[in-house]
Amino acid sequence: MSFGPISISRRHVLGDLYSRCDAIESVPVYMDNVEGELLGHVDEGLGHYADAFRFHLDEDVCKKLSAGHFTYSFNYQHTDDGETDRGRRRIKLNAILLNASKGYAKPVPKAKASAIAAEQAKSEAALTETEQIPAS
Repeated sequence: MSFGPISISRRHVLGDLYSRCDAIESVPVYMDNVEGELLGHVDEGLGHYADAFRFHLDEDVCKKLSAGHFTYSFNYQHTDDGETDRGRRRIKLNAILLNASKGYAKPVPKAKASAIAAEQAKSEAALTETEQIPAS
């Protein structure tokens, strides 16, 4: 099993939490939840590119991560207990969780979509005709 580090912008990974997150030394990366599979770790040891996370993961996972096959979720704790506004409290990352992205529904060809629409229109027309016939 070979490991290939991949660097991704902190803002891309953290999203709305970017401005609230403290610097990290090394944080574990799990699949789906903290009890899930340990994939590797992430750090910020990039020197010149200090505003990026460097993921140390298996090469296959790195390829999927760079292709956008995962979304991020986080296990964190608040560091400032004195802050009253919950939306502005500083956080410390305990773990980063990778969640598999859901696939897209396969698009229906136009010819098939128009046939389905025509069939639905016929069934709706038949339904309105049966409602308009007075009962004897």
